[in-house]
Amino acid sequence: MKILKFGGTSVGTAESIYNVRNIIESIPGTKIIVLSAMSGVTNHLVTITEAIKNGKQEEAQILNSVLKVKHIELLDKLITSPDRNFKVKSGLNDLFKEFDDFLLREYSEDNTNLILTFGETLLTYIFSEYLFASQMDNTLLDGKRFMYVENIENPDTTEVANRIIPFLKSEEMEPIYITQGFVRIDKFNRVSTLKRGGSDYSATILGAALNAEEVQIWTDIDGFHNNDPRYVEDTHPLSNLTFEEAAELAYFGAKILHPQTISPVLEKNIPIYLKNTFTPELPGTKISSEINKKGLKAISAKDGITAIKIKSNRMLMAHGFLKKIFEIFDNLETAIDMITTSEIAISLTIDDTRNLGPILDQLHEYGDITVEKDHSIICIVGEGLIEDSNTYKLFEILNEIPIRMISYGGSLNNVSLLVATENKVNALKALHKTLFIKAGQELVPSL
Repeated sequence: MKILKFGGTSVGTAESIYNVRNIIESIPGTKIIVLSAMSGVTNHLVTITEAIKNGKQEEAQILNSVLKVKHIELLDKLITSPDRNFKVKSGLNDLFKEFDDFLLREYSEDNTNLILTFGETLLTYIFSEYLFASQMDNTLLDGKRFMYVENIENPDTTEVANRIIPFLKSEEMEPIYITQGFVRIDKFNRVSTLKRGGSDYSATILGAALNAEEVQIWTDIDGFHNNDPRYVEDTHPLSNLTFEEAAELAYFGAKILHPQTISPVLEKNIPIYLKNTFTPELPGTKISSEINKKGLKAISAKDGITAIKIKSNRMLMAHGFLKKIFEIFDNLETAIDMITTSEIAISLTIDDTRNLGPILDQLHEYGDITVEKDHSIICIVGEGLIEDSNTYKLFEILNEIPIRMISYGGSLNNVSLLVATENKVNALKALHKTLFIKAGQELVPSL
C-alpha cells in the first residue's frame, strides 16, 4: 500500500486535478489518496469563521455563496455527462445544506473546526465522483471516523489503524481510497484539526498506521531545494535527505513539508517522496534513513521569531536557575527554539507569543528582560555538518549580516543563526554565495 497526498495547489483547478488522476492511474497497487482543500479554500473558511465570531452573518453568507460557486464550477468542468453531473450536484447540495447549518450556529471552537475542515469534505466528494466518471472505481472514506489523534504531538497510530482497517476492502487487489487530510478527532471525540498544513501529517500518520510501503507528498515544487527558491536564485532540488535532515529543515521553515510530518514514519523507516504534480517525471526528493552523503545539504528560514534576554548578575550561575526559567515556559506551554548563555545572561527564542505577557511577568522576578520581535532563524542543515572541517565558512556571513544569536553544537546536523527578519533575504543570499559554488549548470556545496 502507498499513501499519496496532494496539496491545495495540486487540486486547485480542474486542469491540475486531471494531472492528479493521471498520476494515480500510473501508480500500481493499493493507494490511499489524502487530499487537501482546494487552494485558497481554507483561508476562505477562516474568513467565514471570523465573520461569525464578529456577528457578521450577512458577510458569512456572502462568503458561503462564493464557496458554493467555486465548487459547482469545478464540478461542471470535471463531470460533463448531464445525468451524472445532476446526480453529483445533488449530493454536493446536500453537503452544502449541512454546511449552511454550521453557519447558523453561535460561534464556538467546536463549530469553527467543523467549518474549517469542510473544504476537504467538499473536495474529496467531488474528486471521488470524478474518478468514478473516469472509470476509476474508488472508496470515499470519512476521516472523521478513524483519524483519532488525542495527542497531536505524539499520535497513536495503532488506534488509527484499529479504526480504519474495518473500512478497507481486503478482498480487492488494487483498490483506491480517497480521504481528507487536516481533520482529526480529539480525545473528546470532537472534530478538530492537525493545524494548518496538516494534510502532510495526515498522510504519514496513515502511512505509519498501515505500515505503508511509502508515502508520497505531491505539491507544486520538485522536492526540497538547497535554499529557499522564493528569495534565492539558482537553487536546485535535493535527490536525497535523511529523516533527521528533513525534520530540521521542515521545523525551521521549509514550506514544502509540515514540521511534524517526519515523526510518525521515522521508527518504521517508511520513506517519504516529495514530488511535483505538474512535472511528475522529475525524481523529486526521497526522505529516508539512507545517508546519501555527509556535509552541507540545505538552508531554510523560519520567520515570526521573538528573542528574549534575561540578564541577572546574581542568579544566572546559581543552582536551579535555568530550571526555574524553563519551567515558566513549560507551564505556559511555549516551546523554545534556540538558547545561548553567558556568565550573566541567557538568551532564547520562541515562535509562539500567545502567552508572551504572562511569561514576561514571571521572568521579571529573575532579572532584567529585553524582548526583540520580528526575527528569523536561519537553519543550515547536513548530516554530520558540524564535524566537517570546512563548516567555518558559513561564519563568513558575520562580515555582512548582523547576527543576534548562533546555535552551534546542539545537533551534529544543524547550525542555526538568528537575524532580524529585515536581514533574512540578504543572509540567505550571502550564505548561498558562500556555501555553494557554480559547477557547470549545477550548484554544489563548497564545503
